[in-house]
Amino acid sequence: MCAAAEKDLYAVLGASPSDSVQQLRHRYQQLALQYHPDRLGGVCPSEAESGVRKFLEVDAAWRILSDQNSRRKYDQQRRAQELKQDWPVDSTVFLEDMTWDKDECVYIYHCRCGGGFNVSEEETQKIQDDEEEETKEGQHRGVVVCCDTCSLSVYVTWSSQTKTQSLK
Repeated sequence: MCAAAEKDLYAVLGASPSDSVQQLRHRYQQLALQYHPDRLGGVCPSEAESGVRKFLEVDAAWRILSDQNSRRKYDQQRRAQELKQDWPVDSTVFLEDMTWDKDECVYIYHCRCGGGFNVSEEETQKIQDDEEEETKEGQHRGVVVCCDTCSLSVYVTWSSQTKTQSLK
């Protein structure tokens, strides 16, 4: 479980920590079918290799999150890591949960204080580029965004299947 502590297993499955085991199983089954090596026969070798890596990553995430005890240990490690960070993170927000503002070209997530968390198109492009590099390394990252009114901050992340507004 040491290697698992380096990546967000929920993001690997495109899920949330609050999801039930049934919801996690559903996401796992979808991704396992999508990236299963037997289904990647007609693609080029580099895409097939990437698909196999993704399949193994999804399978490893499912093995940890499907078992109640290992999931509890993983969640405890995840929480301990959050507490060690240099910045206080109030919560994790998935990019899909943010609203796209066409006029300002930013993603917006409303803070409980009435302010907002904004992620610009340039930041999402940079994160997307970084994510492509990190997928090769098997890691998943995001960005910490501060509220424009108060001192709260959130960690913005997304699954590798999600494309940003700027890339659509």
